[in-house]
Amino acid sequence: MPSRLFIGTAGWSIPRGFAAQCGGSGTHLERYARVFRGAEINSSFYRPHAATTYARWASCTPPGFQFAVKVPRHITHELALRRARAPLASFLAESAGLQAKRGPLLVQLPASHVFDARVVGRFFELLRSLYDGPAVCEPRHASWLTASADALLVRHQVARVAADPARAPGLERPGGWSGLVYYRLHGSPHTYWSRYDAAFIAAVATWLDSLPPVDAWCIFDNTANGAATENAQELRLRVDPELAPAPE
Repeated sequence: MPSRLFIGTAGWSIPRGFAAQCGGSGTHLERYARVFRGAEINSSFYRPHAATTYARWASCTPPGFQFAVKVPRHITHELALRRARAPLASFLAESAGLQAKRGPLLVQLPASHVFDARVVGRFFELLRSLYDGPAVCEPRHASWLTASADALLVRHQVARVAADPARAPGLERPGGWSGLVYYRLHGSPHTYWSRYDAAFIAAVATWLDSLPPVDAWCIFDNTANGAATENAQELRLRVDPELAPAPE
């Protein structure tokens, strides 16, 4: 089993049908954090947040809670990892408001991003010159499924995300640095919409049980109709039926 396991969703919305399981007063985040130990901040992909906003989110959650933070699309999609020093430094300064609750940074790339060792190497060298915390990368092009791409990620201690559905055969498995495992489950067959059935959740639980003692994340991104929260809860209870909610 992983040394620490963070099961949660992209964002922390609470569907109406799940509200009773997130009882008590407070914001959606406060109520969400009574059930789950981690969440992925996706809004950072679209717009910057002040360090004080990140700090407020951290203060709303109990000890041990962690946030994964998505790197802005300006860096990953518009700049394509090039000439990113200034925006990356700004993003790191802002998200530092999470303090000890800042977990992995998520570098999600467009499906068109072909692996280029020079560009990717320079970006991760830059990242590591500014930041020494956990980082994961979600490429969506088959060119990342090579020994050289894997070696580059290992060199910079960046884990490759295991995704469902995978954009290319092989991207459903973890890769890169083995000191961290990160699953992103987007919903299949209809991305962002489909609910995973009990057989799939059982299979994910088996994958998690087989992992070495490293930190592992499993984020459900099938949020469009609320399935993510229910799937995350199903997995959480299957992995550890005795797991208690976080203290208020």
